[in-house]
Amino acid sequence: MPDRVPARNEWGERMGYSRAVRAGNLIEVAGTTAPGDSAYEQARAALATITAALNELGASIGDVVRTRMFVVNIEANGEEVGRAHGEVFADVKPATAMYGVTGLLAPAMLVEIEATAIQPRG
Repeated sequence: MPDRVPARNEWGERMGYSRAVRAGNLIEVAGTTAPGDSAYEQARAALATITAALNELGASIGDVVRTRMFVVNIEANGEEVGRAHGEVFADVKPATAMYGVTGLLAPAMLVEIEATAIQPRG
């Protein structure tokens, strides 16, 4: 099983980072963005990417213990991002935080999500 999942986007190579890294039983998933017309769509797609990265490392959404959501214009987009997070983590309920930010890497990005999971190697 790999210890790293590549970012698989233009930024990963240019900036030299992985989508997710396992260190023992700890998995850190990098800030993840996704395209979409709304903050809700972007959050759902980012969470799907996070789920896929965890799966590649033998973990699942159920192993997530912490998330961080960075939201552009939190007053307008926070509720939609929170709704997407709540749908994915309804049964898991990790510790989380939502931060209002003035911008992300590209102007169309409205949300970036990070995750931390703990999952013993099988």
